[in-house]
Amino acid sequence: MLLFFRLTCAKFTPRVVGRQDFLRLFLTSTRAHYNEGMPELPEVEVLGRSLRPRIVGRRIEAVAIHAPALREPLDGDALRSLAGRRVVAVRRRAKYLLIDVAGDLTLVVHLGMSGRMTLAPLGAEAEPHEHLSWRLDGDERLRLVDPRRFGQAFVLQTHDLDNDRHFVHLGIEPLSEGFDGAYLERLAHGRRGPVKTFLMNAQVVVGVGNIYASESLWRARIHPTRSVARIASSRWIALAEAVRAVLASAIEQGGTTLNDFADGEGNAGYFQVSLAAYDREGEACSGCEGSIRRIVQANRATYYCPGCQR
Repeated sequence: MLLFFRLTCAKFTPRVVGRQDFLRLFLTSTRAHYNEGMPELPEVEVLGRSLRPRIVGRRIEAVAIHAPALREPLDGDALRSLAGRRVVAVRRRAKYLLIDVAGDLTLVVHLGMSGRMTLAPLGAEAEPHEHLSWRLDGDERLRLVDPRRFGQAFVLQTHDLDNDRHFVHLGIEPLSEGFDGAYLERLAHGRRGPVKTFLMNAQVVVGVGNIYASESLWRARIHPTRSVARIASSRWIALAEAVRAVLASAIEQGGTTLNDFADGEGNAGYFQVSLAAYDREGEACSGCEGSIRRIVQANRATYYCPGCQR
């Protein structure tokens, strides 16, 4: 057995993994650019939790824009208006990280495909693809690095955030009390499309991206191509429970690092060791004697077991 360590700002957690799992960690990190993994809800939640004790209460001294070209052009004036304000909260909505500051303003960050936010000493050199940074009191800076430039960073009024075009259409949070089988069944009424596409619809439920949709459907034993019109109430309950369990487990394990994700301390997650279906094409299913297969749905890879998912 091999011992795999993960360091967070809150605690030092040793985890024992088998040789096969250690090899999988190595392979997924070395072949990351071939995968389509991107930061999803667990990764953003992990990032927020790692930053919260480090930046809440601190003052933003200055904002530096190094490369303004992201998915949406950076608004320099709005971003620089954060200077002189203290961070009052760090939270998450869907896949957006929200940093509330004094004066009813919120810095909104979306990591896109390859974004990372980490704390660094004030004197550290700028990283390649570092788009902007916030200098904090205490001689540290918070920096946003995004090689593929699909990320976003913008400022909104905190009280009016839910009415902004980025948020107004978003569905329920999957870890909230209102998310259950009855909710999914109610929103599926009158639809006929495949359940995986339905589950990834942010107007239905936010943050369940490609990795976690495949994992949740495997856990609930539901075939990803099954029409939402042909799912019984009991299976909707099982699916909602599976979504909650998969996301909670991913958060506990620091997220899934298939590409560039790291928390605010720069630490990678290790939920990829626990993946039962995603990226395991041809491997034995841990739930039956079958093997995992891969298909493409809506231009995204789907992994499932034909033996135990119906």
